[in-house]
Amino acid sequence: MQLYNKLSANERAELIKKAGKERLTLSFYKYARISNPQEFRDQLFIKWHSLDVLGRIYVATEGINAQLSLPADNFENFKMHLDSIDFLENVRLNIAVEQDNMSFLKLKVKVRDKIVADGLNDETFDVTNKGIHVNAEKFNDLIEDKNTVLVDMRNHYESEIGHFKNAVTPDVDTFRESLDIIEDDLKAHKEDKNLVMYCTGGIRCEKASAYFKHKGFKNVYQLEGGIIEYTRQVNEKALENKFIGKNFVFDERRAERISDDVIAQCHQCGEPCDTHVNCANDACHLLFIQCESCKTEMNNCCSSTCKDIHALPYEEQKALRKGQGNSNDIFKKGRADYLPYKKDLRNIFENLNQTQD
Repeated sequence: MQLYNKLSANERAELIKKAGKERLTLSFYKYARISNPQEFRDQLFIKWHSLDVLGRIYVATEGINAQLSLPADNFENFKMHLDSIDFLENVRLNIAVEQDNMSFLKLKVKVRDKIVADGLNDETFDVTNKGIHVNAEKFNDLIEDKNTVLVDMRNHYESEIGHFKNAVTPDVDTFRESLDIIEDDLKAHKEDKNLVMYCTGGIRCEKASAYFKHKGFKNVYQLEGGIIEYTRQVNEKALENKFIGKNFVFDERRAERISDDVIAQCHQCGEPCDTHVNCANDACHLLFIQCESCKTEMNNCCSSTCKDIHALPYEEQKALRKGQGNSNDIFKKGRADYLPYKKDLRNIFENLNQTQD
């Protein structure tokens, strides 16, 4: 019985092209108690493989986090399967703003310690005691309130290309870093400020809202369904869109354009640009922002060193990588020192604290 992906990305891409079917890209999450994550994972893989589901799914004792695509004509069967699982019945599905048949090219269902890594080891913390969910209309009202602090719960490379107006965008590489930073910088406002949070689809805010309630914050809110659901409601109800730029997504599309604004810059030349790429040198693979001009000049690479390596015959590149392991650049997400226009570090709550002083 097949319990793992057997095809390469290229092989899967060819099958998708030959099938000629439109695919839906969607995501969902649910915090729940799963007693046997491995057994649950195997059952999901068997069923979803039969429905031609592709994607990245994490299962843990605390729940499930799924980002995936499937043929549009399999959607109803997929939804029926979800509804047959007690804690996933009528779960909210975030349908992608922009569709792409190649958004996912493998089915990966993995068991993890947590569906959102948080670095917490506090048995008194109840992730289900979450903050107040608000829809797009209420969210727009809240963030205009002078007593509201709006916080982006995503990482720096996500908010760099798009965020809500006047949002605090923590300059962090991981979700776990942001929790302590936000608590420390807002500890004086646990009772007199509305703490309003947002992320891509809601999963990080769900945990963060529960965490900040656990830490004594009284007025905690989160954007239900994240930026993806917000955009859908804005378009459906003709609401004012307060998000500027692109929404970073974790699949082959890399981002969905929400507004026409380009708020980032090429990390190599500084020109306006909000397109993330990976360095073409497989030994580097750094994620960074690169404009078309630099892409041509640098042959899809992040540095002259990588450009020289990428120009070598493939077998020579493999020989250079042998025994070297992965470069740490694959984890830097645009922070390499040789990128002259990488994002500058800053105090994320500096303006707020100066206002309060």
